[in-house]
Amino acid sequence: MATVLSVSGSPSASSRTGRLLRHLDQRLTAQGHEVIPLDVRTIPAEALLGADFRHPAIVEATELFARADGVVVGTPVYKASYSGVLKALLDLLPQYALTGKTVLPLATGGSTAHVLALDYALRPVLNSMGAAHIVQGWFTLDKDITAHEDGTVTVAPATAEALGQVVDQFSAALGRTPYLAAAS
Repeated sequence: MATVLSVSGSPSASSRTGRLLRHLDQRLTAQGHEVIPLDVRTIPAEALLGADFRHPAIVEATELFARADGVVVGTPVYKASYSGVLKALLDLLPQYALTGKTVLPLATGGSTAHVLALDYALRPVLNSMGAAHIVQGWFTLDKDITAHEDGTVTVAPATAEALGQVVDQFSAALGRTPYLAAAS
């Protein structure tokens, strides 16, 4: 199956976003994919904020993106946009780091007023980085995610069902590149 890079753009170690991603990683693993988690907050701040392209952590993150067939990008929404740490990482990746890749954008936030952040803030950046296919993303309300002390989460039933469908669509899309299909 495919190699999936699961990127959490949350600056918080106890983030609902990160926990939700790790929960979804289990579904992708059960479908036979190799899932590699990347928590952007673990990359040294001096590398991100100093734009140190040669820092070992930035080099490693760039290699993880290059290795992946698909990328899940999760972010909390702050002030109607994706997180600053995610932006800092995306800015340091090569211009076309997502070329040929299937991408699933996910976001979490406190209000449905932020749902458009996926389509109007994150999707254009992912598209500009050459993503072959950006599947329909999903916005999850914070109130629908219950974080437990052991690091796991419980997702409200209706949200869990919708997220499952989105993840399954992403899984099915892995390996199918619109450009290759059009050329044949």
